[in-house]
Amino acid sequence: MSALQSVVVPINRAGWPFIALFAAATAVLAYISQPLGWIGALLTAWCVYFFRDPDRVVPTRPGLLVSPADGTVQMIVPAVPPPELGMGEQARLRVSIFLNVFNVHVNRTPAAGTVEAAAYHKGKFLNAALDKASEENERMAIRLRLEDGREIAFVQIAGLVARRIICHLKPGQTVTAGERYGLIRFGSRTDIYLPDGVQPKVIVGQTTIGGETIIADLESTEPARLGEVR
Repeated sequence: MSALQSVVVPINRAGWPFIALFAAATAVLAYISQPLGWIGALLTAWCVYFFRDPDRVVPTRPGLLVSPADGTVQMIVPAVPPPELGMGEQARLRVSIFLNVFNVHVNRTPAAGTVEAAAYHKGKFLNAALDKASEENERMAIRLRLEDGREIAFVQIAGLVARRIICHLKPGQTVTAGERYGLIRFGSRTDIYLPDGVQPKVIVGQTTIGGETIIADLESTEPARLGEVR
């Protein structure tokens, strides 16, 4: 990859209307006052940065689950998948990834498989960093049957300032690992529910890269990892 390609990355098409709006507002502010114009220019630059959509190098070995989002692993706890997915009441390990307003917000599928269910739940807009956001916030949940027959769930969760969840997946659709499938704007959280007995390969506080970071290995018997800040 060239140095230019590492800096100039594609912009997700969902962002262009917002970029145009920010640019128009900047022109008006600049006409009123030069300092206001510079503030508008900085906000427009941030808007372009927010909607960036870089390519990723996706691990393709069967059995690997990759991160559905860029962000920080906020918590790893047992939790019941969203009831609208019909996956029962048995708790599974849930890995929650928090996305701040500077992270890439394009979401990616964790593995290859078939979409069994895609369910929208209208809810609140609490701080996505709160544990109860998984149950109470607006969300879009996906149930995916993997190629080996096991199932996982992954959920886009709106946050305090997020007001729109975009998801392109439909029941019956087949997907590949790391495939772009949606976006949340602005600031949010993504949860992934692992199959029974599978331990995560990430730890709380770790930074994840959507489509690249390995969340879990279905073929591994390694216990849950430990880590510390150094």
